[in-house]
Amino acid sequence: MAEHILVERRGDVLVLTLNRPDRLNAAPPAMFEEIAAALADLGGARAVLIQGAGRAFCSGADVGGGALNADDPGAATFAALTGSYNPAMLALADLDVPVVSAVRGPAAGIGCSLALAADFCVASDTAYFLQAFVNIGLVPDGGASWMLPRLIGRARATEMMMLGERVLAAKAYDWGMIHRLVADASLDHDAFALAERLVAGPTRAYGAIRRQLHAAYEGDYAAAMAREADNQRAMRGTADGAEGGRAFLEKRKAEFKGA
Repeated sequence: MAEHILVERRGDVLVLTLNRPDRLNAAPPAMFEEIAAALADLGGARAVLIQGAGRAFCSGADVGGGALNADDPGAATFAALTGSYNPAMLALADLDVPVVSAVRGPAAGIGCSLALAADFCVASDTAYFLQAFVNIGLVPDGGASWMLPRLIGRARATEMMMLGERVLAAKAYDWGMIHRLVADASLDHDAFALAERLVAGPTRAYGAIRRQLHAAYEGDYAAAMAREADNQRAMRGTADGAEGGRAFLEKRKAEFKGA
């Protein structure tokens, strides 16, 4: 049983709740190990929702002084990243179902990376995003230096990472860092409603879209079009692809089953 997260199935949505509200959901390595374990067995879920308990999404990594007190702090930090945090981030990227994050309060450090790794980041007007590593002489991790320039451009990513200042939700929305900005009172409802909408969609096509988007950063234009053609051929052979074609011809809304 997980100690640091709550794992709940709500219909076809797998809900993961970071559950250390007294610590603003600061994340020890074990929390991210639990996230990876939950993502390894979706049990047929067709969407994932990640949220934080209480008034924060995640205030960053919590190494409990272990790294600082270790004989070799650098080695201890490296071990935590490569053994716990990074595998969870990669597991999230490799999913074949869409992911929604619901953010209120701080999303800092590894919490910022986790929130922004979702396909859809829904943030309340209380949210802020922070890469404060530079304030303690460190560098961003958890994939932030790969992710942020692609989301908001190099200039704004540099500002976030070198100045170490909060980016409030309204600015994050203006920058294109997040997908939706909502009132705090409606965050839980709106984020779950979006996850439910995705559940009703063509799950296998969503997985292919995720792969195309991730690969687009690595390959060239011709390779992207070739990948699209391969995926399009595969999607035409799925049950949802066939249903979509029938619905188009019959001028009705498609009813997708995730197959």
